[in-house]
Amino acid sequence: MSTTTNLPYHLPSKDFSTENRLTSQPSQKTILDLLNTKCSASLHYLKQVHAVALRTGHFQDHYVSGTLVKCYANPHFSNLDFALRVFEYVPNPNVFVFNIIIKGCLENNEPCKAIWCYYKMTVARARPNKFTYPTLLKACTVAEAAEEGSQAHAHVIKQGLSGDVHIRSAGIQMYGSFGEVEGARRMLDEDGNSDVICFNAMIDGYLKCGEVEAAKELFWSMEDKNVGSWNVMVSGMAKCGKIEEARELFNEMKEKNEISWSAMIDGYIKGGYYKEALVVFNVMQREKIRPRKFVLSSVLAACANVGALDQGRWIHAYVNKNSNSFDAVLGTALVDMYAKCGRLDMAWGVFEKMEKKEVFTWNAMICGLALHGRAEDAIELFFKMQNQNFRPNGITLLGVLSACAHSGMVDEGLNILNCMEEVYGIEPGMEHYGCVVDLLGRAGLLGEAEEVIYSMPMEPSAAVWGALLGACRKHGDVELGERVGKILLELEPQNSGRYALLSNIYARAGRWDDVENVRKLMKERAVKTSTGISMIDFDGVVHEFKMGDGSHPQMKHIYLMLKNMIKRLKMEGYSPNTSQVLFDIEEEDKEAELQYHSEKLAIAFGLINTKPGTTIHVVKNLRMCEDCHSAFKLISQVYDREIIVRDRARYHHFKTGTCSCKDFW
Repeated sequence: MSTTTNLPYHLPSKDFSTENRLTSQPSQKTILDLLNTKCSASLHYLKQVHAVALRTGHFQDHYVSGTLVKCYANPHFSNLDFALRVFEYVPNPNVFVFNIIIKGCLENNEPCKAIWCYYKMTVARARPNKFTYPTLLKACTVAEAAEEGSQAHAHVIKQGLSGDVHIRSAGIQMYGSFGEVEGARRMLDEDGNSDVICFNAMIDGYLKCGEVEAAKELFWSMEDKNVGSWNVMVSGMAKCGKIEEARELFNEMKEKNEISWSAMIDGYIKGGYYKEALVVFNVMQREKIRPRKFVLSSVLAACANVGALDQGRWIHAYVNKNSNSFDAVLGTALVDMYAKCGRLDMAWGVFEKMEKKEVFTWNAMICGLALHGRAEDAIELFFKMQNQNFRPNGITLLGVLSACAHSGMVDEGLNILNCMEEVYGIEPGMEHYGCVVDLLGRAGLLGEAEEVIYSMPMEPSAAVWGALLGACRKHGDVELGERVGKILLELEPQNSGRYALLSNIYARAGRWDDVENVRKLMKERAVKTSTGISMIDFDGVVHEFKMGDGSHPQMKHIYLMLKNMIKRLKMEGYSPNTSQVLFDIEEEDKEAELQYHSEKLAIAFGLINTKPGTTIHVVKNLRMCEDCHSAFKLISQVYDREIIVRDRARYHHFKTGTCSCKDFW
């Protein structure tokens, strides 16, 4: 078969390169030099060199054809299918060519194709070497191909390559990822020649499988630990929920690199310790450790969760100052941070300036708009995304459904659910149905919401029932709320929020005996209540407030401001909404209970410490109560302040006596 069939490239002109003009018969070395130096960034140039290799017959040479395949498989070009096509034309490919295409498949996130290429290699009787198996074993790891991985290990033994430490470390990682720590340990102990990288891989495998004690024993038994050994332990212990032990190890490290700091920051973030993550990042800055993009992305996630706008803006300025390009990951992290810190304008500014967007970038902006109740803008961006040839995924549609739910757009939301599979090829998941239940429930269509639950093709989760229970509280449906509440108390007996919602429904109806019965049930089951926490970012420091916690150094002044604030609001007609106080006590005591909610403490702090006219940003971990919502509308008018509150469900922008949610929340 001719190697030039179906490869219709134009031959280059005599002067296609000003630096390397090709003669009529360029040498193999010339073509290899061009491929290795000139073709990594230009697909057009690569095709020209390819044409010359075909014309001159050098494509028959495995070094030339293999290097051509390597260039086409460069992830920068996103051209793996063509690389595979070129590979198919290589005559009798040897191990060099096969290794290149296997590695190219893995680098393009196609591990199954890498395994398939290895299968072709065995059929072609091209003998694998020590460079083949590390890539193949990693491909099996990524593809979660346990059976194929075991077969590859058998081939390693058959080829007599089990002593190679690179193959061994890849095999240990593979077995660890499959949860087969015994197989991983056998590879480690096979002949006693394992190096520190193999030990690190074994420790990582133990920790991934939750075998903390075995990991600790192996770690402390190592004579030659390196910084990677400590990093694996810090990262793994944090992922196992041993965050305090991870921090102790981190503090013991005599040598830290950028990965060490990243491991500790990521550990805190994944455990929900966002303030602690920011503290570590600040120490990292004082140590003059230059953060890379993935660390900055992690820190931006922490900023987003606690509303640390000043810190997030500093990172944005740092990136600009140090000329780091906004790739899709870092740019998306900035979009998400600004949206979650209440600055949609700045989120939009970053989004518009990003040269390269991915689907997750569009998702971040759509979900940001949804969080702020900007449903029409979210839907407009959703269609714009499709016009620019980006295919929506499940998260995209979840963001649009959430936007509809927060704005009462019932028809639009139902239309999206009904056409998900037919139009977008996406089967609705639990989260999508939950969003629609929330949408119908908020709109007062409780019967329809219940029908959706019973029509779901899967067993409804506690989150779906929880959306309906929240709607029952909002609309005062005691009968349905009682029925749904009992289902939830069986599904999630330790979730204090479910008890609180059911108690609230009973309290609103004046059924205090039932309120007391729910409280007794909580005590019997030893259910721990969730503490309301509100945070406010001031001068780069996140201040945290809890009801009944007087530890803040300004608490005396905060209480005084709060007292004056409530007095002034009452003069303007404010009447505390005591319907959500879950105790059968005197009205005066109920008002006192409401006065010290954490978000009111945060607002009082903001009024004391910021200049008149300054916007006050508050982040709360739970849903804001109806009384605080009413009070904040009046505060925005009386004190002439814009107040932005992000609770667990959405954003509320209070300005001149109104809220952006239009009381639809």
